[in-house]
Amino acid sequence: MLDTIPNNVNLSENPKLQRALQHWLPNFLEWWKEMGPEGFQDERIYLRTAIGVGQGGWANFDYVKMPEYRWGIFLANPRPATTIGFGDHMGEKLWDQVPGEHRKELRRLIVTQGDTEPASVEQQRLLGHSAPSLVDLRNLFQVNVEEARHLWAMVYLLHSYFGADGRDEAEDMLERRSGHADRPRILDAFNKPIKDWLDLYCFTMFTDRDGKFQLASLAEGSFDPLARSTRFMLMEEAFHLSVGDTGIARVVRRTAELMKEGTEPAKVGAIPLEIIQKYINEWATASYDLFGGEDSSNAAAYFSTGVKGRFEESEEGKYPDHLALDAAYTAPVLENGKWSKREIPLRRAMNACLLDSYIEDCSKGLKRWNGILEEHGIGERLRLPSTHCNRAVGLYADHRFDVEGEPLDEAAWQRAKDKWFPTQADYDLVKRSMVPVLEPGKVANWLAPPRGVGGKPVDFQYVQFH
Repeated sequence: MLDTIPNNVNLSENPKLQRALQHWLPNFLEWWKEMGPEGFQDERIYLRTAIGVGQGGWANFDYVKMPEYRWGIFLANPRPATTIGFGDHMGEKLWDQVPGEHRKELRRLIVTQGDTEPASVEQQRLLGHSAPSLVDLRNLFQVNVEEARHLWAMVYLLHSYFGADGRDEAEDMLERRSGHADRPRILDAFNKPIKDWLDLYCFTMFTDRDGKFQLASLAEGSFDPLARSTRFMLMEEAFHLSVGDTGIARVVRRTAELMKEGTEPAKVGAIPLEIIQKYINEWATASYDLFGGEDSSNAAAYFSTGVKGRFEESEEGKYPDHLALDAAYTAPVLENGKWSKREIPLRRAMNACLLDSYIEDCSKGLKRWNGILEEHGIGERLRLPSTHCNRAVGLYADHRFDVEGEPLDEAAWQRAKDKWFPTQADYDLVKRSMVPVLEPGKVANWLAPPRGVGGKPVDFQYVQFH
């Protein structure tokens, strides 16, 4: 496989790296066959494959069996800037090697990012059996193989720049398992089960969107190979986000159509708006925790070294101050039952800044979905839950808040939480809707039809079953 893997990092000229990857490859393929999409390893899927970073190279469509997918290793083209754009090393030359004093922090970031990629494949491995259309099935598999390619991107960096430690970390990423009692994935959101397609759409909308912002912040960074790797990953990540955004929109549209005609969605196998809202609450609040604490010494260290910036840090005119030494971030905090304001030094508040950008981006999706409800004359609206609600990390983790961000005591939370988050009865209702529809051009009753992919019509045979 290494002889045919597309890359722009001169693999053929690096025998040591080739040997390291040759040792890792069989374990990767064993992991894929065990934990990749169950029951579809022998099917031919109409997938896109990157063969280069140029306009004509990164999205070539053809039929391929997923175990034979060509997982490429690509760095985006060199950035216009050649110097670090923020932090204490601002103006210095970008790093093309890992400085010894920053080795631990960089390895930690790469491993944490890398660990999310196989985790999401594991979370989604059973969904193919309940796909609502052939287009959705194909899109699921596209997301899966690209998440695995993102794993390759991080493993390449570990092998290339971190020696024996990096090789050990790469092996460990194939040993951990999503939701495993003894060997779980690093981040909690990637140990949550994805039980149905509404879970998947919310995961790709909210949890993968966290990935967008983490990758974008690393793409601003001082370690150029990591920055260029994440910039290319962002090209693929955009599709993953669209699966979630358009998926939820299709669910909302079908529910709105039924409500407009006076049909109760649950009675015909569709999903009521209140359950859609509960799923949004569940996955959005879990994704908020992925940003880390609002007051973080690690965030300050990453910014000061130039490793991880704010979203679009390099965009001209967006941030007047790229040192962030004197400014502060104001966060509301609950102390002794009363709200007050806490001034957090801006460098320590970089996680909060990134979360703010994320919320702004998510809100655009909510606006689109609510536009569908308005179009159908439905008065109800979907909302993002407060960033205070249901938190396990940060300033709000030690308190209970409702979805609007108002404080509650524990007893009130326990009484009310089933109004805001999915119950077993809700999951059971959604599960009953998950009837597989794999005939070209057909779609399940609980969501609106998809669009075609890669210039092909909706009724194209996106999966060739053996």
